[in-house]
Amino acid sequence: MAAKPSIPKGTRDFSPVEMAKRNYIFNTIRDVYHLYGFQQIETPAMEMLSTLMGKYGDEGDKLLFKIQNSGDYFSGITDEELLGRNAAKLASKFCEKGLRYDLTVPFARYVVMHRDEITFPFKRYQIQPVWRADRPQKGRYREFYQCDADVVGSDSLLNEVELMQIVDTVFSRFNIRVCIKINNRKILSGIAEIIGESDKIVDITVAIDKLDKIGLDNVNAELKEKGISDEAIAKLQPIILLSGTNAEKLATLKNVLAASEVGLKGVEESEFILNTLETMGLKNEIELDLTLARGLNYYTGAIFEVKALDVQIGSITGGGRYDNLTGVFGMAGVSGVGISFGADRIFDVLNQLDLYPKEAVNGTELLFINFGEKEAAFSMGILSKVRAAGIRAEIFPDTAKMKKQMSYANAKNIPFVAIVGENEMNEGKAMLKNMETGEQNLVSVEELIAAIR
Repeated sequence: MAAKPSIPKGTRDFSPVEMAKRNYIFNTIRDVYHLYGFQQIETPAMEMLSTLMGKYGDEGDKLLFKIQNSGDYFSGITDEELLGRNAAKLASKFCEKGLRYDLTVPFARYVVMHRDEITFPFKRYQIQPVWRADRPQKGRYREFYQCDADVVGSDSLLNEVELMQIVDTVFSRFNIRVCIKINNRKILSGIAEIIGESDKIVDITVAIDKLDKIGLDNVNAELKEKGISDEAIAKLQPIILLSGTNAEKLATLKNVLAASEVGLKGVEESEFILNTLETMGLKNEIELDLTLARGLNYYTGAIFEVKALDVQIGSITGGGRYDNLTGVFGMAGVSGVGISFGADRIFDVLNQLDLYPKEAVNGTELLFINFGEKEAAFSMGILSKVRAAGIRAEIFPDTAKMKKQMSYANAKNIPFVAIVGENEMNEGKAMLKNMETGEQNLVSVEELIAAIR
């Protein structure tokens, strides 16, 4: 007996219903990106390892899926090297390519390679899968999609404003209530400066980013563990726990950070973004959150994160401003700002809240029953007109028992069935059955189209 087939851990098959739901998510995000003038690009699933290595830190490098060279990959490797069993060294000789880990590094590579063809500022979006050799667990996969949008080649804060409008528009279309949280890495640098721990900015941001997950006491314990003084931790408390309206928080920060030039610059940037958005009439709440730090250390300005209000789940969108995206590839000084929608988490939220519109999930709208050769030929003529009118329709391909064909319609959640027998053909009409109500009516082709639309 043949072994039962399987798929790699951390990957998934998607059924037709799941694909309809996923496409609804991707199409909604894509439509909004287009509204704001973003253009789509795609990059290869595999990149040269020289492009990927060293861009994500030591841990990230370990999570890269490496692709074995084709042909005789042993050539040029000595017996001594093979017997040495140094996995990293051998991989560097066996493998020249790897699967992309994210969409940002390939985008940076794209900008450098195509700089002479690109008009700056360049507004691009990408909706593609990425791969990470992570330990699979609930909600964490080895293959998953990212839906990124970035503007590069512009320092204007209007880009940040528009990205927040995009976030608001997308989640309004999904009918998901969210809180858009924003902060600024310059504010965090200013805080580190005034508490006398400028050199520990990374340790501070990594710790306070965990506040909502591990609580204040554990954050303070982690800060102490990283060598931050008790005095500095004490000074940090009122800043981390700052409350009130966005305007009140900004006013307090102006006083607290009065001695920090970089901190005040962060306050000024945040104030512009928040004040401008206030005039735009966002449907969702936007909050200045000083505990928001974002794990990636390449952010240099505004940072964003989006939380769903009606479901317990991690952030469902994130992003921020970064400087020198392309510097690692020898093209310095290209600033950018971007966001990434977490398609898999949005999928889970929409499922939990049952927010998928019926028309987005349902496939075929009309099934023609097949009673035989003559009836099928007549039905095919109507089918052409129905499809020309934009109605998704099919005919059961085989002459089978009525019960079997009706079961097929039920299994696929097809809302209407057209029954064409001898009587219907004589009148040039079809019997249209509403599968939900059970109601049946003899209708012309025009009436059939109108009834379904």
